Amino acid sequence: MDAGKKIPTLTKILYGSGDFGYSMNNSIIAALFPIFMMDVVGVTPALAAAALFIGRSWDYINDPLVGYLSDRTRTRWGRRRPWLLFGALPFALTFILLWIKPAFITTDTGLLVFFAAAYLIYEASATTVYMPYFALTPELTQDYDERTQLTSFRMLFNILGGLTAYTLPMLVIGSMIPENADRVTLMAVIFGLLAAAPYLVVFFSVREKKEYIDQAQPKLRDALKAVRRNKPFFFAAMIYLCTWVVIILAETNLMFYIKYVLKRPNQSSLVMGAIFVSAIIALPLWNWVSKKGNKRSAYILGVSFWAVTMCGLALFNAQTPLWLLLIVCVLMGFGLSAAQVLPWAIIPDAIEWDEYQTGERHEGTFYSLITLMGKVANSLAVPLSLLLLEFTGYVSNAAEQPASALLGIKIVIGPIPAALLFTGIIFAIFYPLSREKYTHVVSELAKRREAIEMQALGELSIEPTEE
Repeated sequence: MDAGKKIPTLTKILYGSGDFGYSMNNSIIAALFPIFMMDVVGVTPALAAAALFIGRSWDYINDPLVGYLSDRTRTRWGRRRPWLLFGALPFALTFILLWIKPAFITTDTGLLVFFAAAYLIYEASATTVYMPYFALTPELTQDYDERTQLTSFRMLFNILGGLTAYTLPMLVIGSMIPENADRVTLMAVIFGLLAAAPYLVVFFSVREKKEYIDQAQPKLRDALKAVRRNKPFFFAAMIYLCTWVVIILAETNLMFYIKYVLKRPNQSSLVMGAIFVSAIIALPLWNWVSKKGNKRSAYILGVSFWAVTMCGLALFNAQTPLWLLLIVCVLMGFGLSAAQVLPWAIIPDAIEWDEYQTGERHEGTFYSLITLMGKVANSLAVPLSLLLLEFTGYVSNAAEQPASALLGIKIVIGPIPAALLFTGIIFAIFYPLSREKYTHVVSELAKRREAIEMQALGELSIEPTEE
């Protein structure tokens, strides 16, 4: 690969579009699935938490399995792209399954089984498209700054997906009440099909590097051993994990916060729009900050800013002026933008460190473990936040929540996310792969590939060693 060859802007845009569907579906599920089960179907927070935990648990096996299989896939279309082609439609159909209110099931046990199974099936289908898609990132470019740019395009569509999830679905549904169950299903059909389309765009518009397709298939034990020895990957994974848990906690609990703490359910699209639009506007800022310094320092600056504004939300109530709320939401969006882009821009650098150390590439395994860690944390953090609502006295679809439940919502919106973000900052401070070290690694890898290519062409002769 010519490390100096730049990716066309159009290719960056088309590749980045693939993150729209996954982000949109994930955000819809995070924001609306718990409240759908609790306020439309009528299950308790504890039962909703159990369904989410069971459904997510399958990913403990599913994510590494798909990542490993995509590493070993060999077709004329490449290693990753066939998964996008054949996985797009199941991804859409299984999303729809989540949003059906099963009138034929009347027991709590039956509802638990139905929603846990539906969520498990959806997650299995989703993994077959997003895992290979994520693993394409380090294969498209090795340039330190261009990876941040590529990730910025991805996060542009990621944030657009979140913006869509928090504004348009509720326009279709109206409000989360039992009478609107059919509208919820209609929403799922519309957005499920919309989410699948970008993966087909990526399949038809992006090409994989031939040198990676031709590489020998890695063994699972060697791949796991490489992960264990990769110190930059460990720190990158911890940065991602601390950040991702905060994003999923915010997505899950912001609708409860807007509905019950702020008492502005009809303004949820406005509030969420302020966050996501400002996040989109801030993307070039964090790309510039990273280019002027490095990804680590940009992450520390942006995430510190986000942690402070999240704590500010815990001080608000129904009497807080709308203009003040919107200002804080805009500031949150700037921090969210950094949290979305920079961890994903840091992770691919560990792939080159892996190849530098082992002589092999294990993108699928590395990305599957990253997403697995996120799923494990998600399967614990989201149910625990719902159990906190149960413990503090949350009443499904009540006009008023007790003061204890309102306090519980504020805790999972402010102090807990702030603590996690500052933990991520600590890992970022000690992240060992600087810009200079990474540049040296890429240079050495380029020399290795050039030597191998010259040897294969017969242009490099090896003199026999004298006895």
